[in-house]
Amino acid sequence: MTAYDDQNIFAKILRGEIPAFKVYEDDETLCFMDIMPRTDGHCLVIPKTPCRNVLDASDAQLATVMATVRKVANAARTAFAADGITLQQFNETAGGQEVFHLHFHIHPRHDGVAMRAPGQMGDMDAIKGHAEAIANAL
Repeated sequence: MTAYDDQNIFAKILRGEIPAFKVYEDDETLCFMDIMPRTDGHCLVIPKTPCRNVLDASDAQLATVMATVRKVANAARTAFAADGITLQQFNETAGGQEVFHLHFHIHPRHDGVAMRAPGQMGDMDAIKGHAEAIANAL
């Protein structure tokens, strides 16, 4: 297993070196908006402790992250009057992981509406508004 790289973008967000639209934070986890959203309300939940992915996560890291995922997913569903939620989580390059810090994607979903293509920068004002909507629903 490759060592954790503390220069990854999420580690920099945790240290305040890179700005993020924060949705929720507690002692163990952080939720912030994805700046390349595939759905309105697309956000990410990460542990505050070093961890590459599910393959090296401790039981405690997974438990705290999943509790936050559930909490934020319910709030996102409410905020966007979503019909459902898609969760995504990728492990290692072959599994589609691009940022090597454990993270879960939360996507509010509506019947008949496809997710947008990956890799497209979102509108920052809209993303900020989506963060506020989810935070207000918490």
